[in-house]
Amino acid sequence: MSEPKARKFDLIVFDWEGTLSDPRLLTRSLFEGVLPMLQDLRSKHCSIAVATGKSRVGLNEALLELELNDVFHATRTADETSGKPDPQMLQELMSELDVTPERTLMVGDSVYDLEMAVHAGCSGVGVSFGSSSSELTNRHREALKRAPSLYLAHSVQDLHQWLVLHV
Repeated sequence: MSEPKARKFDLIVFDWEGTLSDPRLLTRSLFEGVLPMLQDLRSKHCSIAVATGKSRVGLNEALLELELNDVFHATRTADETSGKPDPQMLQELMSELDVTPERTLMVGDSVYDLEMAVHAGCSGVGVSFGSSSSELTNRHREALKRAPSLYLAHSVQDLHQWLVLHV
């Protein structure tokens, strides 16, 4: 019997803080390995977006400071639309980029990110290396492990390897 074909995604939507960026640092900083991962996804003609609980002003400042304005195809913030786990952020991004829920993947470090994916009809991937998961109680960490997701990545490199198999 042959292996089932890996599911392919055309749009990867990332949470910002705790998934791509480490808010615990005094200066804005991406987790090590994030920029090469994003560049690799773009080189494979995958659309990438951000859905964050940050404000538009906060996200714009971070993107400008980190010189990432041209990296993402689209972004949504909590002050522009409904907050997580409401699916509106993902629905707006999918509509803007003309991608179906079946071809959209949400990546985040919280149960809310993964629940938003489910509510939007999308798949999700959790990350355990993010700031939220590292600061949560054991009960919340267990909830992230039990949340509906295709995969739980334990490092940026782990996430990168998984994503390139699915775009």
